[in-house]
Amino acid sequence: MQLQTLTSPSLISTAKTFESKEDVIHYLVKKLGEAGKLYSEAEYLQSVLDREKLSPTGFEGGLAIPHGKSTAVKEAAFAVATLKKPLTNWESIDPTNQVQLVIMLAIPENEAGSTHLALLAEFVKRLSNEAYKERLLKAKTNTELFEQLDKTDSQEEERAVKKLNKTVLAITACPAGIAHTYMAAEALIKAGKELGVDVFVEKQGANGIEDRHTTALLKKADAIIFANDVAVKDEERFAHLPKLKTSVAAPLRNATNIIQQALDKAETTPKKEYNPAQIAESFSEDGEKSFKTEIKDSILTGISYIIPVIVAGGMTLAAAVLISQAFDLQEVYAQEGSWLWLLRQLGGGLLGQLMVPILAAYMAYSIADKPALGPGFAAGVAANLIGSGFLGGMLGGFLAGFFLKFLKKKIQPKGTFAGFISFWVYPVVGTLVVGSIMLFVIGEPLAWINQSLINWLGSLSGTNALILGAILGAMVSFDLGGPVNKAAYTFCIGAMASGNFIPYAAFASVKMVSAFSVTGATIIGKKYFTKQEQEIGKQTWLLGLAGITEGAIPFMINDPLRVIPSLVAGSAVTGAIVAFFNIGLNVPGAGIFSLALLQGQQALAAASIWLGAALIGALISMVLLIATRKMKLKKGNIEVSTTQNVA
Repeated sequence: MQLQTLTSPSLISTAKTFESKEDVIHYLVKKLGEAGKLYSEAEYLQSVLDREKLSPTGFEGGLAIPHGKSTAVKEAAFAVATLKKPLTNWESIDPTNQVQLVIMLAIPENEAGSTHLALLAEFVKRLSNEAYKERLLKAKTNTELFEQLDKTDSQEEERAVKKLNKTVLAITACPAGIAHTYMAAEALIKAGKELGVDVFVEKQGANGIEDRHTTALLKKADAIIFANDVAVKDEERFAHLPKLKTSVAAPLRNATNIIQQALDKAETTPKKEYNPAQIAESFSEDGEKSFKTEIKDSILTGISYIIPVIVAGGMTLAAAVLISQAFDLQEVYAQEGSWLWLLRQLGGGLLGQLMVPILAAYMAYSIADKPALGPGFAAGVAANLIGSGFLGGMLGGFLAGFFLKFLKKKIQPKGTFAGFISFWVYPVVGTLVVGSIMLFVIGEPLAWINQSLINWLGSLSGTNALILGAILGAMVSFDLGGPVNKAAYTFCIGAMASGNFIPYAAFASVKMVSAFSVTGATIIGKKYFTKQEQEIGKQTWLLGLAGITEGAIPFMINDPLRVIPSLVAGSAVTGAIVAFFNIGLNVPGAGIFSLALLQGQQALAAASIWLGAALIGALISMVLLIATRKMKLKKGNIEVSTTQNVA
């Protein structure tokens, strides 16, 4: 990069004296305005001041790089000032930093991820060479400093360093995924050269993972450094290596010391035996995940993000249902705008509106990183619009993830338009393509399937109650709130409106089966389930008391071929029992407090049959859940003691 193309002698000032950071900022903003680089000095100044509030723009070695990204900037540029008297009160990553060299970047908003990033990286790379920095500081005139900006060939030769035959890997990741991610990486690489250590850095930033560590490097490495302020993706790749964890800013202060600490750890805690077969199953030699692993990780990532939503939404909705039925507040519960109605809407909104988009978004994120989040959320919203439930959300997550992965390979964010590609092309094109496929290709078939199911159920209502109950029970637990479940619910509400209260009673009883069976399976068959599954199981029975099925969704997503038949079998039995004994329910609610509202038998008999049917169905599903999980572990030759890592 030619730095001179982004500045001019008129934007450079040498040996200036300022009393404060604010004075420097105002001065350089004025210089940029006078040079015709800004539409509005006031707006750009505000963007710089806003950035100063987020985190320090002072670094180390006398350097500060204030910057602003704004629509008030006409074209990318930078201004430079060297200070005659160092400023000691400029907030810096290195608390002892005395600022002598200030470089102010003015970046158009649509170049935030391109010019901004490239310029920062170039300055960090050049200024890490003390000789280059000294030449800038010693320049006596603006013209002399301007001429020195691109004179890198005359830098002093690097001193000969004895190679230590050591390889250290590193991950850098900051919340914004731009400045500190790349600056920390450059600092670690530079320090590695000075120590004679081969340092390879993987950047996990705004554009996803860059310079991913290959399988060959994973085999060769002696240690791993995590310099991050946000979660690291695919951290399990480094399980065999000694680890050093620190903040993303730490390498900017003393990268040499961090690398030395990593080497010391490698000496005291040697790396574990490397398992090439296990790595090969998940990643290819160039570090890319296998398709099988991508699918698995995508599902698990989506699950991990929806669990808090399911628990929060489910328990909030459960509280509203329990309060309404315990204190005979059904009218308040149904009255729009009432406090109980609002509580119900809060819980229902988390489950009905947020759960599926979050699932789809983070499944897409697992496959194609941050650029896939927007299209992933769009796919989830589209799934809600077409009524496809979490199964549609999963399909949308895969669609968004793999389409964005394809788009990133075909259209890479390089050059002048890199920011435009990252922050406009990826989310907008991804959302339009994925959203259109979800709405206009998948939507009509799913709507047709739903309507067909409703019509089919209607034709069964007058024939055999036992068969009808079994079918309704199976449908309720087939997709736990998805289109099949919703079709059963619609039929039951329609039947209730027509004076037939039996279908809804069966529906309400069956809604407890999945939750109860999951809790029972994870307690009685505890050793066959992961810790995460055990924690979920501890809470699902409470959701079941309020007739909320969504607590079992993580189990279904994780192992649908075994979990769905297990839940359907028990639910079909429950539905058949309730319908056979003509138990009715004329209040649209669910859960344990429906016991007092049942019809068709004497109060005690109706309650006993209705609740007993749910417990019998849960027992059947619980036994099947344990048996099928045990068979899965046995088939995969997995020791029971290791199932804490089974997904």
